Amino acid sequence: MAKQLADQHTKMKQQVKDIQLYIDGQFVDAEHNRVFENSSPFTNETINKVAMGEQADIDKAVHAAKNAFKGEWGKLKVKDRLAYIYKIADLIDEHIDEIAPLESFDTGLPISQTKKMVSRAAYNFRFYAEMVATRMVGEAYQVDDEFLNYTIHKPVGVAGLITPWNAPFMLETWKLAPALATGNTVVLKPAEWSPLTANRLAEIIDKAGLPNGVFNVVHGYGETAGASLVAHPDVALISFTGETKTGSEIIKNGADWLKRFSMELGGKSPIIVFEDADIERALDACTWGIFSFNGERCTANSRLYIHETVAEPFIEKLKQRIVNIKVGDPLESDTLVGPLIHKEHYTNVKNYLKLAEEEGCEVISGNIPPGNGNFIAPTLLLHARNDMRVVQEEIFGPVIAAMTFTDEEEVIELANDVRYGLAGYVWTKDIQRGHRVAQAIESGMLWVNSQNVRDLRTPFGGAKHSGIGREGGHYAFEFYTETQIIHVALKDHYIPQFGK
Repeated sequence: MAKQLADQHTKMKQQVKDIQLYIDGQFVDAEHNRVFENSSPFTNETINKVAMGEQADIDKAVHAAKNAFKGEWGKLKVKDRLAYIYKIADLIDEHIDEIAPLESFDTGLPISQTKKMVSRAAYNFRFYAEMVATRMVGEAYQVDDEFLNYTIHKPVGVAGLITPWNAPFMLETWKLAPALATGNTVVLKPAEWSPLTANRLAEIIDKAGLPNGVFNVVHGYGETAGASLVAHPDVALISFTGETKTGSEIIKNGADWLKRFSMELGGKSPIIVFEDADIERALDACTWGIFSFNGERCTANSRLYIHETVAEPFIEKLKQRIVNIKVGDPLESDTLVGPLIHKEHYTNVKNYLKLAEEEGCEVISGNIPPGNGNFIAPTLLLHARNDMRVVQEEIFGPVIAAMTFTDEEEVIELANDVRYGLAGYVWTKDIQRGHRVAQAIESGMLWVNSQNVRDLRTPFGGAKHSGIGREGGHYAFEFYTETQIIHVALKDHYIPQFGK
């Protein structure tokens, strides 16, 4: 089995080619011919080289996107535009068995999870094709027999999408689908640590035959390619998912051009387990919520607040779960936690585990396989306190800090005592208390008696330092379109006659 898996990684590496930029319907080298290396999280060996886009490349991509918006794409009828969107979805479905292992190979995410992510990516396109066809509607306001006032939605122009590395293919399509379906053109700057499936997405869209310039991909670093995209005067909006510090810089850099921003930033989400909760289901949700995606998820329930009367048995069961979670090769079907995406991120998470010990936590970890991968075992921090850095700061790995509480008022205060406010989870059989606590938590999203189950019709986004704005469902139309109101006089109404 070990030899088969090693051979699988070797075969994957042989299949992966060096990556170019995708600009104006062509795969091209970067203007200055610079490249950067992409490495495997499982071996830390170089996978391939990637064209390093910079300001000149962003300028080319934005110019192409602007021309497409003012040209063929902007003049298409809605039904013809949505036909392209459906075609992209069909092509993704045709390549799920190829894209999922590519995503796992590049990111370290277990293939059992990437298969579901890729399938959801196709659904993102179909969903927004249907939403535009049925829900992107205006409103009419009649004023007696004098006026008819109505609203329409118009695409904004060139959309700049800056996407993260933790679930790249799915999250790229999450932004791309509404941007294209509403009629915008796009310049995508993917995360430099996960370029493979972004390139595959460009190949799929190229195959779908969209007009040149509608979709462009510029790989590169945030400080160069990303910053140039944000500062470009012809980019009307920026949708960003990533860490809070970077989001703050993006807003500053785009402020002079009065761009519109959608920011989905960091999280340190609480899971609250009351004494009357279904303990086994809460345990399932707790372990899935922090250890799936290798713990590299913005909505991860990284802070556990467990009622003191049920804390001991819950913690004991959580310890058993941690030991039983298989950590290993992301291409192996029964792997539940794979290696973290990059050596730099691995080192950062390791430093947080050292800090946890220094702050007085007991650090309990599972098992990791031998080898050179960026493996962090599922980890539980006991004896944690709310004022510790490991409780206040986003670790973005498979690490959960456990704390106890005595009553509802106390746990609400503890849960809100962080700068983040992306998600939260409440477990109780008292539905009145469930609603009460959920509404008291300062977060953009809250699940009661559930793990993180997304409904694409609902808004996604955070409060406080976890973000600005909402995407998802028809809420995306507020960001990706301009609402224009048309006032029509139905008869000759009174007009003041100045100077007559």
